Amino acid sequence: MEFRTPRGTQDRLPEQQPSWGFVLGAFWDRFERAGFGRLDTPLFEDSALFVRAVGEESDIASKETYNFADKSGDSLTLRPEGTAPVVRAYLQHGMASRPQPQRLAYFAPLFRYDRPQAGRLRQHHQIGAEILGEQDPHADVELISQIWWLLTQDLGLRDLTLQLNSIGRSDDRARYLKALLDFLEPVRSDLSIESQRRLSTNPLRILDSKDQRDRKVCESAPRTLDFLGEESESHFAAVKDGLAGLGIDAVLNSALVRGLDYYTDTVFEIWPADSRGQSTVAGGGRYDLLAQQLGGPPTAGIGFGCGVERVLLNLEAQGRLPAAESAIDAYIAPLSGAARPAALVAARDLRGTGMRVVVGYAAGSPRSHLRKANALGAHCAVILGDAELASDSASVRDLVAGKQETVARDRLVACVQRATGGGGRLNPDKRATTNPVESG
Repeated sequence: MEFRTPRGTQDRLPEQQPSWGFVLGAFWDRFERAGFGRLDTPLFEDSALFVRAVGEESDIASKETYNFADKSGDSLTLRPEGTAPVVRAYLQHGMASRPQPQRLAYFAPLFRYDRPQAGRLRQHHQIGAEILGEQDPHADVELISQIWWLLTQDLGLRDLTLQLNSIGRSDDRARYLKALLDFLEPVRSDLSIESQRRLSTNPLRILDSKDQRDRKVCESAPRTLDFLGEESESHFAAVKDGLAGLGIDAVLNSALVRGLDYYTDTVFEIWPADSRGQSTVAGGGRYDLLAQQLGGPPTAGIGFGCGVERVLLNLEAQGRLPAAESAIDAYIAPLSGAARPAALVAARDLRGTGMRVVVGYAAGSPRSHLRKANALGAHCAVILGDAELASDSASVRDLVAGKQETVARDRLVACVQRATGGGGRLNPDKRATTNPVESG
């Protein structure tokens, strides 16, 4: 039997890590500069957390979660979305008693049982950020602007559109749902089977349907913006004005409701060109009632999630991924067994300066070692044979320039640094952030 990755999952190979490091490094740099602290939550949570947060009739709760019972009979769920665990952590650890608002950011693997396709995996990875404990609309503006600038400025994605809507507060939504039902009931037969079922359970989700039959019907549906109360209308106006003041253009989209039941007031998505919402790169909104739904005190909040795999697909399509660098600065070639201890000492000294160094363990000819150094993409090779040991020297071959020189052993580090331009170009911290076990 040949074992392979489960359907809808992927290995992340060494050559893919620099692209992930590029995205994650830019994310952490921007959001840490904006005062966000890193938060990691468990891979699995009590199943009731997600049912209560996202709604029993949401696709996530009804058919997309990975649920299991542990040996004590507790029902647990692999994390399908990022916001509910963050709010749970905020409540559990008494963060409401800290200076408000709390700004929290995360990188995490998420799990959804969905039909796998490009940019939609059963295990995918998300970056996200939440502002908890602040109802001011300028918190919405700050969060939306930060993810917009991350994608367009820091990562250089082009042709994105910011889709914006408000779905109001509880009273506003009640009035809107009545008008929506009055509109949809006469055209029930024109809807998909799934949306016909939702008419009696969660009609707002019909606006979020990807089925073309539903989209056609909803083109003339009532607009949520026409049912906003005074507070929601004022809040949304401040969000629009704030974004405009920052030079960020938003497209008003009255069909935008997002797929989770906890949203209130501002909702937004960022779409690539020609996607029409089919492959949203990022999205989020305000959820001022979620903390109460989870048993906590009233706590305003706004957040977003952004799929890393989808960002990478768009970067690749636009030719925006960073150019591949040499993975190895120096390859150390011991030509005899006697040279191996000296090779390890040289590796220690070079790595101590931040350079990436590989040692060839097996003794062999210079030609065989150089072939291996070239295959590894090394910038230079350090050759240690009996002659070099006798003279306390090393031969350094620049594999890019095709030059070789012999230097005293105490000049080796300076020589390799000169040949490689300093070496260590990949920040070790960025490499660490690409590890889903440590970061998620």
